Amino acid sequence: MITVTKLTVAYDDLVAVADVSLRVPPGFVLAVSGPSGAGKSSLLWALAGAVRASSGQVEVDGLTISDRPTAAAHGVVLIPQGNGLARVLTARENLSLPLLAQRTDPEAVDRQVEQALADVGLQDSGDHLVEELSGGEQQRVAVARGLAQQGRIILADESTSELDGTNRERVLDLLRREAGRGAAVIMATHDLNVAAGADGHATMDEGHLTWQRRL
Repeated sequence: MITVTKLTVAYDDLVAVADVSLRVPPGFVLAVSGPSGAGKSSLLWALAGAVRASSGQVEVDGLTISDRPTAAAHGVVLIPQGNGLARVLTARENLSLPLLAQRTDPEAVDRQVEQALADVGLQDSGDHLVEELSGGEQQRVAVARGLAQQGRIILADESTSELDGTNRERVLDLLRREAGRGAAVIMATHDLNVAAGADGHATMDEGHLTWQRRL
């Protein structure tokens, strides 16, 4: 369960997230849509502890998230817009590093990485450097990295924006599968067709969140 209470994020005089409250139980997918600059990314990054909130609170199962290490320790996984991959590493290495940082057994790391690459259709691309992959393939590697971590909270920031129709549906199915195993999933999107497939839908405009379809 992720619970957000009166969350505000401001960059100097610019308020990116304005007094947002929401709750996503395990097993559900919430889509947050809106135009570029509406505050979607700032919201997700604040939920992941990667951006400091000006006020308000984020809790995972009743425990307060104050920063990125705390969020990661409580199973919060962020799949960032722009993929956030290390270009000098291979796809497989990008997936392995977060798991090794969690002190996951190396054999388990290998299994989780190979399964995640196969899930996104890149089982034959694990040894390719990131810079050798197309934009859509890089985005799928970023999704695979998030899946491999098996988080309790999955935050997907525009994770389908660079994908063709087939791979967009593949990624949406995988995010729904994550909810099926008990994760709470929040995905930011500008695509209303993507939002229509979620359990709940909220829109953001100038930092304000409005419910279109409650969970």
